[in-house]
Amino acid sequence: VQLQASGGGLVQAGDSLSLSCAASGRTTFYRYDMGWFRQSPGKERQFVAAVRGSGGTAHYADSVKGRFTISRDNGRNTLYLQMSSLKPADTAVYYCAASGRGDYSGIYFLPSTYDYWGQGTLVTVSS
Repeated sequence: VQLQASGGGLVQAGDSLSLSCAASGRTTFYRYDMGWFRQSPGKERQFVAAVRGSGGTAHYADSVKGRFTISRDNGRNTLYLQMSSLKPADTAVYYCAASGRGDYSGIYFLPSTYDYWGQGTLVTVSS
């Protein structure tokens, strides 16, 4: 499966931004659990949010809980990340990722859980 992230940009603190991740290729999108990660220069890739293939239970990093919402449209093979009340600390390259292992319980926050990655989209939040 190929993943294409988009929607990044330059915003001010307090603004909102929505990211999308389109899946293509020989894929049954609903079979993949999906996640968003982010990476700032000099830092490790950090878990942001994840959602099961069915679009059920979502998980969030504490740093984004209450501000970010992950969702998916399996009919459109697309994953979303709605971000609000953005902070300068949210500045990073955001990556979407797909896990085909079938059960990511307890390990959804690990980059190694995911088999496929998008190319990343840069989000810059100015103060």
